[in-house]
Amino acid sequence: MYISDLALDDFRSFHELVLALEPGPTAFVGSNGQGKTNLVEAVAYLSTLSSHRVGTDAALVRYAASGEPQPAGAVIRAKVVHGHRPSVLELELISGRANRARLNRNSTRPRDLLGILRTVVFAPEDLALVREQPTVRRRFLDDLAVTLKPSLASLRAEHDKILAQRASLLKSARAARASTSSMLSTLEVWDAQLAAAAARLIAARIDVVQRLRPWVAESYGRVSQGRSAARIAYRSSLLVHEGAAEPDPAAEDVFIAAEESLRNTSATAARLEEAMGALHAREIDRGANLVGAHRDDLSLFLDALPAKGFASHGEQWSLALALRLASYELLRHDVDAYGGDGEPVLILDDVFASLDEGRRRALAGIAAEAQQVLLTAAVGEDLPSALSGARFHVTNTATGSQVRRD
Repeated sequence: MYISDLALDDFRSFHELVLALEPGPTAFVGSNGQGKTNLVEAVAYLSTLSSHRVGTDAALVRYAASGEPQPAGAVIRAKVVHGHRPSVLELELISGRANRARLNRNSTRPRDLLGILRTVVFAPEDLALVREQPTVRRRFLDDLAVTLKPSLASLRAEHDKILAQRASLLKSARAARASTSSMLSTLEVWDAQLAAAAARLIAARIDVVQRLRPWVAESYGRVSQGRSAARIAYRSSLLVHEGAAEPDPAAEDVFIAAEESLRNTSATAARLEEAMGALHAREIDRGANLVGAHRDDLSLFLDALPAKGFASHGEQWSLALALRLASYELLRHDVDAYGGDGEPVLILDDVFASLDEGRRRALAGIAAEAQQVLLTAAVGEDLPSALSGARFHVTNTATGSQVRRD
């Protein structure tokens, strides 16, 4: 799979761009603030319908200069080639309105584009996968689950909607300082709906974790030169509530052993509904949902220790990189995609300057095997020779970012 053509209209710093691309490595070089990351962000957005940099689409529409009319939206178009089957994807981001999509020039829903173009992005922000709160790692699992099975996008949206509605009811009960029988009856209805959606989401995440686990171990071994072993486990808030595992970040074996039971969605839904019922008083007191998929985490381990709090800066980089490379390998070997060939476009956004020589060589060796890899760098010398290929220079002018081939 590779992108042969890319066009942008009023996306970020680009007023208008038409670009022909080739398989193999393609580098975009330019000083900070010139627009090179905006370009690869557009490719990633077309793949996932979300940005790895911002949470709202409004920031993706070009901000007009003084005296110039503000664009009503932005457009991303790409021709994606898989074997001999090109597909033309188009996504229109409209300020204040629902986005619109086209596939091969026919109108469709944006979510119908999911799975046609697959990408894996590694960027400096990915250190958050190791350092930050569980919400970052949950999103990592959910994004990968949707990439593997695009139909899960609707489940994800349904779960989040039910979660928000149930939280609103809990806050209302807290504000009223009393829980009437009617309110409790309504809450039980939301218990059942949230438990059913959460159980399916948990099962999808565990499927990802189990398929990802060997690739994380292998990728970490390659980028760290075997200095330690990386492992992952799905940490369930339901298990903690049931007392099967204490809230101990190092309880790896307990969580791994319980993963298989959590794949039984009907049994997990029943267990979640029971847990929610037992927590009603505490949830109303706090005005928050206290158990479920939204409270789970992906636990990361180096040897026997949790990575968060124990890993060095270099080990954190290696682990973040291993998670992304493992995602790439998982998608490459996905037997359900395109007859077993789901190789994604690999995007490396300004990462080589942050890596030491050993990790640079390891990453370059893996990236060189990709059918298409898009790289950005502030300085051309930061790019390893193993990834020499097409190179473009990106500059930001008064009329927007411009791209020229070196």
